[in-house]
Amino acid sequence: MINLHNAIFDLNPSIKVIRGDVAYDAEGNEVVYDLQAVTAQAQADAQAVIDTKASALAKLAALGLTQDEVKSLIG
Repeated sequence: MINLHNAIFDLNPSIKVIRGDVAYDAEGNEVVYDLQAVTAQAQADAQAVIDTKASALAKLAALGLTQDEVKSLIG
């Protein structure tokens, strides 16, 4: 799942609040952010989660766990 708000906060530490598509700093001033960079970061973050899960599943399978055993651990 892509989370744009997390990416906005990660890329723009001065942003403290997001309301809709508008971001604000601690003083309540509007802060402009690069939506293209935010989207790219959010997609990279989502892919990292997918890759980490695939790696963990592969390691569990390499230990000899069946797919049912792996599913029982994660679900």
